[in-house]
Amino acid sequence: MYKIGLQMLTQDKAKFIGLILSLSFSALIITQQTAIFFGIMMRTYSTITDTPQAEIWVMDPNVQHIDDVNPLRDTDLYRIRSIDGVEWAVPLFKGLIRARLPDGHYQTCILQGVDDATFIGGPCNMLQGSLYDLRAPDAVIIDDYELDKLSFTRASSPVRPEFIEGASLEHPVVGDTLELNDRRAVIVGISRLTRTFLTYPIIYTTYNRALFYAPYERKLLSFVLVKANSTTPAEQLCETIHTLTGLQALTKQQFENKTISYYLHQTGIGVNFGLTILFGILIGAALAGQIFFSFVVSNLAYLALLSVLGASKRLLAQITIIQALWVALLSWHIGTGAAAAIGFATQATRTSFYMPLSLYLATGLIIFIICFIASLIAISKIYKIELGELFKQ
Repeated sequence: MYKIGLQMLTQDKAKFIGLILSLSFSALIITQQTAIFFGIMMRTYSTITDTPQAEIWVMDPNVQHIDDVNPLRDTDLYRIRSIDGVEWAVPLFKGLIRARLPDGHYQTCILQGVDDATFIGGPCNMLQGSLYDLRAPDAVIIDDYELDKLSFTRASSPVRPEFIEGASLEHPVVGDTLELNDRRAVIVGISRLTRTFLTYPIIYTTYNRALFYAPYERKLLSFVLVKANSTTPAEQLCETIHTLTGLQALTKQQFENKTISYYLHQTGIGVNFGLTILFGILIGAALAGQIFFSFVVSNLAYLALLSVLGASKRLLAQITIIQALWVALLSWHIGTGAAAAIGFATQATRTSFYMPLSLYLATGLIIFIICFIASLIAISKIYKIELGELFKQ
């Protein structure tokens, strides 16, 4: 009997395809927009992700997210190192700086200074060069993702360094020089980092050299990166640091959550993506309900035949639900598959896209709920009409 119901579903191919396409489009919108939203949120705390050695981040109490830098005093570093339970604590500088390219153009960059001795906080994935090359004089490492923003026109020859008007731009390579705050910087490596929310090129150097490059301020220590010893839980150490120093101490996960919370509540990102996802659900529900109801009405004669042959209204309702679930299954996989294909095709671009298994399952649940509600609306039509009388006509 259920097989007959599925055959009825595909008999009118135009309606069947329309139903599948409407729900697949809804699944595509839900999955694709949510995946982009997840990707953007991951970029907001990418600096934390790219610093896996640090269990705890210590900062000014007023810091709201990773890019909100309120400098600390240099003595705060030594106060933190003296606390029981701290295995090590190192400084991190983070700030914006203008880089002067060899052809005279300027580009705003993110400058990060890592601990001179341990290089904790430095890039883990090096494409060219080594992190330890930062020991060279004036050495810096640049990020690969925003390399095009540091492109410049090269000299026509090594003897005469004049630049040809209209010459094509070339990416910087190891050995090229920049000027940071009118001070020479030599590129010794190129790294591959997680894309950031702020689309500025990232320049790494040592902490003391970053202070040399940065505009002078009374306080320049951005963050203190801390690792708890094996006998002290990170959450407990955070509370101890806050109690003894008055500074804000957060675990890696807490800092990521705090950054996400800021962008969700203080920007329109969450609302905008939420409305898009909601419209995708409403459009899918409306189209599915209308088409599925029309499908049931057009097949009342077949249902009447089944009723005359002894099928109960409960069995007819079950057939209708099976039809709806089959449509949901097909639409779910087509829509999420299309979204995954789009994400794969755009992974080399600036588009953010992150599609975890939970999103795949959540989209399926939404589509199944839409189809189940649509089937209930159609079932109400079955229960209101005497199918045997309809067949006699």
